[in-house]
Amino acid sequence: MTSDDQHTDQTLDVQSQDSRMKTKYAIVFICIVALVIIEKESNILSRVSDKLIQRQTPQQTPQTPLDYSNTTQNGSLTVLKMLLSKLTGTKGSYSNFSDGQEEDELDDVGTYSYSGGRKHILLLATTRTGSSFVGEFFNQHGENMFYLFEPLWHVERMLTMATEANNGTVLAGIYRDVLQGLFLCDFSPLEKFISPPPQEHVTPALFRRESSLSLCEEPVCTPVIKDVFERYHCKTRRCGPLNLTLASESCLSKQHHAIKTVRVRQLDTLQPLVEDPRLDVRVIQLVRDPRAILASRMVAFSAKYQTWKAWAQGGQVPEDDEEVKRLKGNCDQIRMSAEVGLSQPRWLRRRYMLVRYEDIARYPMQKAEDMYKFTGIPFSPQAREWILRNTQTTQEASGIYSTQKNSSEQAEKWRFSIPFTLAQVVQRVCGPTMKLFGYRFVDDEKTLINKSISLLEERLFH
Repeated sequence: MTSDDQHTDQTLDVQSQDSRMKTKYAIVFICIVALVIIEKESNILSRVSDKLIQRQTPQQTPQTPLDYSNTTQNGSLTVLKMLLSKLTGTKGSYSNFSDGQEEDELDDVGTYSYSGGRKHILLLATTRTGSSFVGEFFNQHGENMFYLFEPLWHVERMLTMATEANNGTVLAGIYRDVLQGLFLCDFSPLEKFISPPPQEHVTPALFRRESSLSLCEEPVCTPVIKDVFERYHCKTRRCGPLNLTLASESCLSKQHHAIKTVRVRQLDTLQPLVEDPRLDVRVIQLVRDPRAILASRMVAFSAKYQTWKAWAQGGQVPEDDEEVKRLKGNCDQIRMSAEVGLSQPRWLRRRYMLVRYEDIARYPMQKAEDMYKFTGIPFSPQAREWILRNTQTTQEASGIYSTQKNSSEQAEKWRFSIPFTLAQVVQRVCGPTMKLFGYRFVDDEKTLINKSISLLEERLFH
């Protein structure tokens, strides 16, 4: 090789090194410019957020604004890590991510959730699944929990006769918006549906107020007002009508929030709620054997189930009857919601849990521990004590709406009250739902009433 060739090679090496250095400097410059722009946007959004908060009228119940500044700053941190990873040539923690791994990492740096450690638990169920009993697991947690019992009752009641109530999508959207407001301690969306309308945010008409410890404690429990009748009054102490502003302030002071509802029909309608970055939502879907649900409803809602009672007396059950179609529709909705949750889509990953009432009835303490572990909330001594005290009780205390249960007996009680002919109908129209949840079919009445034969398959739901 001649000296001229060597000189040419050296020149090319130097040019190559210069090119690489220029590229690195360019990336550094881009990083700096990007962070400056993001910081400016953060300041602008923060000022806008402050102005919006200042414009809220004093009459509104307190709301929790989204902290745009933290949102953008955390986003900046993620962007910076990714760019520096590229710059230094290291693989880092971003180069070979699957979609799931990337989401895990983003969750870790706080890109998606800004709830400040506050958990928002949504207990989804249908009527007669034991949801009042299971809801008490969280209501009894202690002073750090704000629990609401069936707040959507007011929405359903007002819209039942309205034309828009026939549109399931519209109703689902209203339910979702009211739940979102309540999780953010804003009662104003719910106030629109309370009848009669609250006066200056005070109402004597909140459904089942007494089922929420948070609404019957100081400072929410105000002095009694003479001649004001409150149907759902607190049982543990005498209180005046509910001041929703005080309820909102109490909610904001609590570390965790829980809501129990039997009125949300489809889990997938809650996606915007679960994805709200101000919330850290955990959904627990409670299910029960459809045969047991029917048997329980025939007792609790006797007037509405006269047709079923007539069939129970030996009448032929026409499967094209509206009552049977309604039963099938309910089973299908429960199954479809569970299928969405169990499929673990990205928006529900680590945020959905399916629990069978029968498992809770058999192992109440273990299942309560599992639920608390899933939510990320410590299992409090108060909740433990309540469960111990209320899973073994007398027959006198076990009314149809009681939260005191001899739990192991309660799970099997329906087998002796439902006629075999009706159990067969349920098995035919709710078969796919029963199979998904692991409920065994019975072929004759003898098997139905034989308690030594379990109708529950051992299942683990993930």
